[in-house]
Amino acid sequence: MGVHLRKKTLNNGKISLYLDYYPPINKGDGSFTRREFLKKYLYAKPKDDDEKRSNKEILHFAKEVLLKREKEILYEIEGTFNPVNEKRDFLEYFKQLAQYRIQSKGNFNNWISALNYLTAFTGGICKMGDITEDFCNRFKNYLLTADMLKKSKGLKLSQNSALSYFNKFCTGVSTAFDSKYIKEDPLKHVKGIHQKETKREFLTTEELQKLSDTACELELLKTASLFSALTGLRWSDMKGLRWNDIQHTNDQGYFLHIIQQKTKQVILHPISNTAVQVLGESGSPQEEVFRGLKYSDGNNGKLKRWILKAGINKRITLHNFRHTYATVLLNNGADISTVQTMLGHKHIKTTMIYAKTLNEKKINAANLININL
Repeated sequence: MGVHLRKKTLNNGKISLYLDYYPPINKGDGSFTRREFLKKYLYAKPKDDDEKRSNKEILHFAKEVLLKREKEILYEIEGTFNPVNEKRDFLEYFKQLAQYRIQSKGNFNNWISALNYLTAFTGGICKMGDITEDFCNRFKNYLLTADMLKKSKGLKLSQNSALSYFNKFCTGVSTAFDSKYIKEDPLKHVKGIHQKETKREFLTTEELQKLSDTACELELLKTASLFSALTGLRWSDMKGLRWNDIQHTNDQGYFLHIIQQKTKQVILHPISNTAVQVLGESGSPQEEVFRGLKYSDGNNGKLKRWILKAGINKRITLHNFRHTYATVLLNNGADISTVQTMLGHKHIKTTMIYAKTLNEKKINAANLININL
């Protein structure tokens, strides 16, 4: 790896100075470049002593920068910490890490929210050198007691939101440490935030039947909801689902051949005949199955009215139909590792949340002990 001072003649008669790297260097945000323009310009043909003096000073400055960059490259080759990195802007670095997640809207938004809280905590100024064990603990405690941003004062950030944002922060810190931007691992002795158990609402098979028998203002919304309950698909996967993604063989029956949006993995996801029947008549191969359906406040209102019309007194969102799929499978004896695979969970502890739901076996067990009164 090397760096050289180069000159480029401009149309205005001046000479631009830049550093030429080979191979290209990491700019600190994951992208690479071969050139670093110094934004300093020489007179191509100095006319007097002042212009000659200016050229001399600019060349001296450029050579100083060159020596500094050569030293930084040496640190990188040796795999040692470069003290200059302590002055890097951690907030800008974190923002760039967030940009890499822009294809996953939910994850990207969580990263941006974490950045907003980090900015509020630091007052908008945070260098790599500021990230210490004490800093990490103070930020964690801040999240656990902070008011929600852009909400009415006094409304606290939930513990699980604090957990999510702190995990994003820790990922950013770990990435910076691995990249030698932070000298010592500040997270080594920092404990995480515990996840608070929340009630995951779901529907029983009887309630699903009621919904199937009840008309909805938007028939496509009803179809998508029932399909999610019968397949466990995320909304992000359903909105891009095409008819040719639904395939069938005599040996395997119906299955979905898709790329999961969250994990970016290609999966073969078996589905029941009932799930296919819910969709009705198929369209052209490249046509979206749920074309025109949007996740909006208006459609959420229609979903709520449909639920109430069916006589179900539960707070149900479109995602709760995915919860229903997982809960019904587990309640009917499906192996938890199989359910993990069907849901596309990376970690089985995520699937375990659904196993805590009251099921028929628990109810039957509770009724085994009786006395005559």
